[in-house]
Amino acid sequence: MTSTSSKHQDLQSLDTLTGGAFTAPTSGERAQRIREWLAANPSPDQMQEVFKELSGRDKGAARLLREKLDEIKRAKGQEAIAAEWAQKAEALLAQSKLNIADALAWQRDAAKAGAPLSREPLAGFKVQLAERVKGIEDLQHRAQVQREAAVLLAQRFEVLSTKGWRDAQAAEEGLRADVTHWQQQATELTADANWNSLDAKFAPQIDASKAQLLVVSDAFHGALAQAIAAAADTAAPLPPVPVWADELRAARGLPTEAAAAAPAKPAGPKIDPEKRAAAQAAVEVALAKLEQETAEGHGKASAGAAAALRAVLKEHGKQVDAALEARVHAALVAAGELEGWQRWSADKVREDLVAKAEGLLKRPEGQALGGRKIQESLRTLREQWKKADQGGVPNHALWKRFDEACNEAHKVVEAWLDKVRADAAEHRAHRVALIEEVKAWAEAHASASDLKAHNRALHQFADRWRDGGHVGEKVFAELQPLWNAAFGAARAPLETAQAASIERRQAMIAEATDLGAQPMLRIDAVKALQQRWQAEAQSVPLDRRQEQKLWDAFRAPIDEAFNRKTAEREKASTAMSEHDRNVLEASKALDAANASGDVQKIRAAVAQLEAALRGEAPARPAPAPVPAPVTSGSDGPAVGATEIVAPGQAAAEFGEGASVQPVPGETEAPPPVAAPEPDEAGQIAAPAPSGDLIAPVGSADFSARADEGDNAAAATPAAPPKAAPKPVVAARRGDDRPGSRKAEPAGPAGRFGDRRDSRSGPGGRPNDRGPRAGGPGGDRFGDRPPRFEDRGPRLGDTAFRAQREALERADLALRKLAAQAHGEALTHLLGAWEKRDASELPSVQELGRAVTPAVRTTWTQAVAKPPSGDAGEALLRLEMAAEVPTPADQIDARRALQLKLLTKRGDPAPAQTWGEDAGKVLASAHDAATARRLQNALKALLRK
Repeated sequence: MTSTSSKHQDLQSLDTLTGGAFTAPTSGERAQRIREWLAANPSPDQMQEVFKELSGRDKGAARLLREKLDEIKRAKGQEAIAAEWAQKAEALLAQSKLNIADALAWQRDAAKAGAPLSREPLAGFKVQLAERVKGIEDLQHRAQVQREAAVLLAQRFEVLSTKGWRDAQAAEEGLRADVTHWQQQATELTADANWNSLDAKFAPQIDASKAQLLVVSDAFHGALAQAIAAAADTAAPLPPVPVWADELRAARGLPTEAAAAAPAKPAGPKIDPEKRAAAQAAVEVALAKLEQETAEGHGKASAGAAAALRAVLKEHGKQVDAALEARVHAALVAAGELEGWQRWSADKVREDLVAKAEGLLKRPEGQALGGRKIQESLRTLREQWKKADQGGVPNHALWKRFDEACNEAHKVVEAWLDKVRADAAEHRAHRVALIEEVKAWAEAHASASDLKAHNRALHQFADRWRDGGHVGEKVFAELQPLWNAAFGAARAPLETAQAASIERRQAMIAEATDLGAQPMLRIDAVKALQQRWQAEAQSVPLDRRQEQKLWDAFRAPIDEAFNRKTAEREKASTAMSEHDRNVLEASKALDAANASGDVQKIRAAVAQLEAALRGEAPARPAPAPVPAPVTSGSDGPAVGATEIVAPGQAAAEFGEGASVQPVPGETEAPPPVAAPEPDEAGQIAAPAPSGDLIAPVGSADFSARADEGDNAAAATPAAPPKAAPKPVVAARRGDDRPGSRKAEPAGPAGRFGDRRDSRSGPGGRPNDRGPRAGGPGGDRFGDRPPRFEDRGPRLGDTAFRAQREALERADLALRKLAAQAHGEALTHLLGAWEKRDASELPSVQELGRAVTPAVRTTWTQAVAKPPSGDAGEALLRLEMAAEVPTPADQIDARRALQLKLLTKRGDPAPAQTWGEDAGKVLASAHDAATARRLQNALKALLRK
């Protein structure tokens, strides 16, 4: 008990510490409060305690703490690594002789070890080492430049020794100053702090260049002094420079040394022809090889062939003729050019590769490459560099730049690889935990009854496995069999139930096939079978495609049976009744009237269609002969059940069951034919045989009513027609409810529950439809109207749709014509006002029912007079009556008028005096703005 209370107190304290993270209702709120708490930089101990308690409650919120703790752990590890590499950097900087390779290797190895090179103190050491390396490289470059400068100075001395001694004397002072300056620079190089860090070859090179330059300089100055002395004194010795000595001999009038010492050219020894031919053949073979390699563009092969040709030429060069020697020199020149072109081409390729390597990290912010892309790019660039080295002489300077750029870009790859390894380890642990969770879940739900929940959980496990993150191929190959085994064990109960469900569904498919093959479709059996199928589908889930395939196989025979039933029903209803034909003809006549655009024709056609709908016969060209007395049909009600005194009224009063007889002198109305209706079992009753009397179809006791009609027909004679036409009504005799006897008058006795009305005559009648208009007691106080409106006989689908669409089109045409007439009348009104011509004013019929003759007379008088008065207030009253907006500049005036009207409660409102206000406007002068406002107001008022 004490431990439980202490744990509860700890949770409360942790909840208070984290700002309510433990008591938050949702995972998102817990994560948000953990983020806010972590923003305050809590101590690692507090974070560890909160993580320990929260990891078992909300893994999503605990992940934030785990990431923060991992970050702190990595930071501590990086501090130790940083201290270690800082010591190594200090040791390198403390050396008097620093090796550039060691400095570069420190940065590369530190990055591989994960040292934070971007933070202090490693960032400072990195900069110091880079500056030290740069200083050493600059010193090396200066040493190389100094050596080249010494060579150039020596070449200047040599060039001056080939010119006259007077030119050398003029340039002597400049050369002496340049030599002195070179010596000072060489001394500065050796005094630099980084001189000891240079390669050992640089110090001997500088010393040798210095010694050589001093020797050449001393010899030049000594020879020049001797030449000056010889020019002044002819007895003085000549200088050792041949050009100067010849110049002085020429000045003294003596022959030059070359002319005096030129001996006669001895004749060459005779060469053996066989040796000459062998030498010629050897040189030609080497020459052909070189020419072939040069023509094919092989740089390295042509260089080897050229070397072989030089070796052969050194051995047999004295024995070849001049033509072959010229070919040899031309081939050697071409091979040298090819070798130089190959070197230049390879350098161009290397420079492009260096630019690409340096550009891997110099991309815009939104176009930076990821670790994988950089890794693939580095691999490709290094392969291309190897191919470039194979085709030409290596270039160490470009290789150094390329290697540095690749190493710098590889830091991003290493960071990405570290992240990939960490993510892969985390994903592997997550997948292993998921496999264990599936195993435990499978053991706990081995006998599950809710298969839908079982299937849903399996889908969730599969989604979690699919979204478990990337792992290597080796790890995936290791984990996939374990997952398949665990998931298969979890899925085994569902697969067993699915196999049994498929068998049951196959049995129901066979049962549905048997039901569909029966001649009479049993609706109750079909419904029961469908309910069984739905119950099975809801209890045992299947794969969507398999379930759809089974469902299609199940419904196919039932759909086929229903389609067969529908075809039979449509075949039975294809014979259109006389009433439907009359309605169709009236609908077509109404469409023709709509096309004509004549309002009178449209209204007359609508009246004819409504009469056809009520069952009234259309006018015939010739009167039909008077029919014989009507006899009852086998399915119709008894003759005399309803006394007919006018055509169409009985049908409107009593519906389809009333018999209609024509009045002498009028056209006979065709008997209405009722459309068949399905009964409760989904069957369609067979249509009644053609006859003068049709019984109503659709009642449950149709056969009983038919039998009663047959019995009543024998006892009751047909009612004779009246002698003269007069206003008539339909008189009801007896009760036509199912089960009643139509031939006998209704007595006081009736079925249980019938209500009798004393006003209906002796004994009353059932109060099911209310009193008939014009019947006994029809005009007395308290009589109720008929319950059903006069809709006429029942229509078929084709006739019903045709008359409905025809009426809709007629209504739309009438509306369009009315709007058009209204707009034309309003236009004529404004035109009469503008011309001040009362004869052009529209008539009362054109203006509509909203304008009385008195109002039109007022408008006529206003238009006929010269313009006078102000129409401002009248326009405002018109706009208020029509409820249309007022122009912006008249808003204040309208508000003032509204306030004024509020103070005069006894005055009529603008809606009552709009005709007089319109007359005031018409009496004023015409103007475009006023006419526009008047038109907007009258457009609304004339429609009311």
